[in-house]
Amino acid sequence: MLGQMMNIPLTIGSMVDHAARFHGQTEIISVNTLGGTEETSWGEVGANAHRLGDALTRLGLDPQTRCATIAWNNRRHLEIYFGVSGAGFVCHTINPRLFPEQLVYIITHADDRVLFIDKSFVPLVAAIRDQIPCVEHIVLMGGQDADAAATLEGLTFYDDLIATGSPDFDWPDFEEKTASSLCYTSGTTGNPKGVLYSHRTTVLHALASNAPDCIGFSARDVVLPVVPMFHVNAWGTPYACALAGARLVLPGPGLDGPSLVALIDTYRVSIALGVPTIWMGLLGEAKASGSTLESLTRTVVGGSACPPSMMAAFRDQYGVEVVHAWGMTEMSPLGSTNQPLAKHGDLPTEEQHRLRESQGRPPWGVDLKIVGPDGGELPRDGVTQGDLMVRGPWILDAYFQSNAEETLTDGWFHTGDVATLDADGYLSIKDRSKDIIKSGGEWISSVDLENIAISHPALADAAVIGARHEKWDERPVLIAVAAEGQTPSEAEVLTIFEDKIARWQVPDRVVFTDVLPRNATGKVLKRNLRDEFGDVLMG
Repeated sequence: MLGQMMNIPLTIGSMVDHAARFHGQTEIISVNTLGGTEETSWGEVGANAHRLGDALTRLGLDPQTRCATIAWNNRRHLEIYFGVSGAGFVCHTINPRLFPEQLVYIITHADDRVLFIDKSFVPLVAAIRDQIPCVEHIVLMGGQDADAAATLEGLTFYDDLIATGSPDFDWPDFEEKTASSLCYTSGTTGNPKGVLYSHRTTVLHALASNAPDCIGFSARDVVLPVVPMFHVNAWGTPYACALAGARLVLPGPGLDGPSLVALIDTYRVSIALGVPTIWMGLLGEAKASGSTLESLTRTVVGGSACPPSMMAAFRDQYGVEVVHAWGMTEMSPLGSTNQPLAKHGDLPTEEQHRLRESQGRPPWGVDLKIVGPDGGELPRDGVTQGDLMVRGPWILDAYFQSNAEETLTDGWFHTGDVATLDADGYLSIKDRSKDIIKSGGEWISSVDLENIAISHPALADAAVIGARHEKWDERPVLIAVAAEGQTPSEAEVLTIFEDKIARWQVPDRVVFTDVLPRNATGKVLKRNLRDEFGDVLMG
């Protein structure tokens, strides 16, 4: 016997329609790529999304055609998110920070037929235009621009394109498991891999994201997604905010501290989302300018581990709650968020603070386990470390143009992280499996050491690698970037580890460098550091 309820597909078009119908006057602030800001609304975004869907359909595109973007967080990008997917095409966001060779590979592998670009990426696309013949339409995200047209032959202009469409265009009917969007991983080795999301998975992910114990956007919030819209769909923020009817502040290309502080204070931002490197610049500017970040109540930090010193600065100096989150492109990306349980309210303050340093617990829809070398599940005791495995309704089954047999192990996805789980489901990522340090048969977490090191006032950045050692196989070495105007000695830096970890875990050396190499999403390239500094303890 089946339930007798309406069977209405879960689709991305329905999200923006909800926002436009019930939150149509709610403001969306957009920083333009070429400067200045504009104010629009969910109602206008919804109408333009329908215009875009109609215009693309009139171009004669086949259903499921991939339509790529190389763009910043702005109003037109938001309309593309909903207009492309709503009309039955696939929105493929591309990271502009990738190498040109990787861009060519991704566009070709995805077989993109339409490419939307911001003005600042015209030279980038012009340089690879001859290598991406699959692209039939390049659309500049703006109005008529003679300079851009002279650089890219046959350029179409977004404002002209949507003018050919109707705001009354009806979304086509299709099954909710139909593909909706495509993101490629920013792996440090090999070619990036595509992750193809569906309408159903995107809606479920947004619903889970809006739960109070997860991220929990509401119609009362002013949300600043600093995480780029080309990075795992800005962690799903545009979709979740459409469901909630939240106000959005889209920062454009200016992700520096002064720009972000100005946006937060001007538009009374209540929630901001981004990676730790972004928040380092924000905290520095807030201190220098005297801003109290009065409106900001929460920051969501993901992408890499948030140093406890950064959490303390937000909490103690500005009264801002830091929500530590974890996820992956392969997971849409939400995997866990750190929110306390009722029983934790009875803990001493310091223990409550320490609890918030982990990656938190999974929402409904994500199942986690840790396994040993033999694949057997390990205890959830908060101590035992193992390889982290995940499964759930918004976690990939197979990479784009691949199959599940090449991706999953007994229905579980191997994250590549080494972690612990406790009985309440709290997750603590200890390291990437390729980065954890094995010294004399004992494991040392580079993440734990980095979190301690970055709290040193004389350091601006830090990373830890396992360097080769004649006796112990590997020993930790700290690669440090001194703060501006600081010249700390090796001995001075190492004092930060006293009484914080066991003595045998303290790095053997501190090596100073000008800057840490990072990939397109800001993660430190440990492989590069090992190539350069992996033999500093030998000889």
